[in-house]
Formats: sequence, structure tokens, C-alpha cells
Amino acid sequence: MTLSSVQSTQAITSPSVHGAWQLLSYDVEQQSSSDTFAPMGDQPTGYVIFTPEGRLSFMLSAEGRKPGSNAEERSALLSSMIAYTGIYRLESDRWITEVDVAWNPEWVGTEQTRFFTIDGDMLTVHTPWRVMPNWSEKGLTRSIVRFQLCR
Repeated sequence: MTLSSVQSTQAITSPSVHGAWQLLSYDVEQQSSSDTFAPMGDQPTGYVIFTPEGRLSFMLSAEGRKPGSNAEERSALLSSMIAYTGIYRLESDRWITEVDVAWNPEWVGTEQTRFFTIDGDMLTVHTPWRVMPNWSEKGLTRSIVRFQLCR
């Protein structure tokens, strides 16, 4: 079931999306082959939190991250996480976040669109197809992120 069948753009008060969702998996699918890979390992950690007031906080961290002991190692840690927050709105089967803070400054001031479905306490998220600089040789890819509602 998609959120569009139970929630309108104006009805952000629905409890179905609100709350804290814990990351279960993060995979990337290659459009040309349907092959998938786990860019942050088999057991990444993270949460997405939707407030009833319309704020979203999204944080993913790669499996096995260790503190950096020098500037180069600390800098490399940025490629093993995704973090952003902003005001979100719901439109049919997607949420759109107006990003105001992000681990990647290029995202600040942009709108990030995510497609999603909710099935019971499971949230499945897809990014739009795009060429990612981290693996541009794979062509068009999309992220598939799965969460479970925290109880």
C-alpha cells in the first residue's frame, strides 16, 4: 500500500509516517542490470524521523566506522555517512524535503525527493534514478532503503 492511498498532501497529521524508523538495509540498484550492492556494508545503522510539525531528520552510517586518527582519516569518514534535515511535505507516494542542514553542503537549499511505501511497520524508500559520482561507471542507479518503525 502506498501512502497516497491513505494520506493527502495536506494531511501530515497521519500517524502512519510520523515517528522514528530504524534502518534495516541500504542497497543500491543498477538500472541497466537490476544488480544491487550494499555501499555501506551489510549492517549499516541509521534512522529517519518524521515529526508531526513537518520536520525530517535522516542519518545513515556505514558498517564498521572507526574514529579517524588524523585529518585524512577524519575527512574520509564523510563518505561513509548520509545526514540531512529539513522541512518535508508529502505528495502522493513521495516525500520532498527542503534541506536546510546536510553532511554534504551541495544539498543545502535543494529539494530531495524520495518515493516510499509503508506496509505495517515497514517503510521502504527509493531515490529517483540518477548517476552517482561515487559509482558513475554503473550508470543510472537508485538507493533502496528499508526501515522498521521503532516501538
